Amino acid sequence: MKSRKLAVLALLVGSLTFGASSALAGGNGATTFTQNDHGATDSFIDVVPCTSTPAAITITYNDVFHGTINKNGSWFTGTMTGTFVATTLTANPVTYTGHFQMWFGDENNKQNDVEHATANIHGTGSDGSTISFHENAQAAMNANGVITVSFDKTSC
Repeated sequence: MKSRKLAVLALLVGSLTFGASSALAGGNGATTFTQNDHGATDSFIDVVPCTSTPAAITITYNDVFHGTINKNGSWFTGTMTGTFVATTLTANPVTYTGHFQMWFGDENNKQNDVEHATANIHGTGSDGSTISFHENAQAAMNANGVITVSFDKTSC
């Protein structure tokens, strides 16, 4: 799940940097953009959070991404919230339905780089089981390229 989220984050930041429309802000040469999606869907195979059970997952979501780039650095933030249906790929499938929320922030300037992310997933299975997942991650690097903070904490 973490590698999928990191891949999605990298894809989103890349697409926002190169594909979004931008506007020149007054005076400091800043470029800024905001992207919104409503009622978007995505389907993929991953594991049910807090387990190693593979599942076919479909999410329906709204998101907003915002970025600013100027001569001093770049700042990006994004929020995604929606519903999911996840059906386990097992002999006796369980279908989970529920809600998820994800947020990230990425700040880079001449003195440091900081990335933050949180995720929350809550769902109920057709067998009565429940999912309650939380993730909180942060990484920071100083001007010398030394990582000063790095953690990725999950709870189920």
